[in-house]
Amino acid sequence: MGGRGTFASGKNVAYTYETVDKIEGVKVLKGLGKNHDLPQEAHSSKAYLALYSDGSFKQYREFNPDHTVAFDIDYHPEPKLIGNNMRVYHIHFYRNGVRDKLGRLLSDEEYEKYKKYFGGRKG
Repeated sequence: MGGRGTFASGKNVAYTYETVDKIEGVKVLKGLGKNHDLPQEAHSSKAYLALYSDGSFKQYREFNPDHTVAFDIDYHPEPKLIGNNMRVYHIHFYRNGVRDKLGRLLSDEEYEKYKKYFGGRKG
């Protein structure tokens, strides 16, 4: 996976991620070097996953047809959403390349659609 914003603009750069697994057909990526975030664009995939070091779900990122980020589903504490420091599944949308700051809790329908990724690595 290349650098941020380069593939969508037609520029190729060295890979900064490696595929370490697949869950339900979606590549699980690990950043190389100091990069630990998921890519801001997709070369050929519709989505990517990131896992915590223990193999549990951290983030699902889905892309638009133009290879830019559409939204992230995250699993970490969001006290402003639920009032405590417990991890919670929530979604952040991107508009004009900018991620909304707070996000919102997943709807029941969204949870049902994406829960197949939330188990992380099975072993």
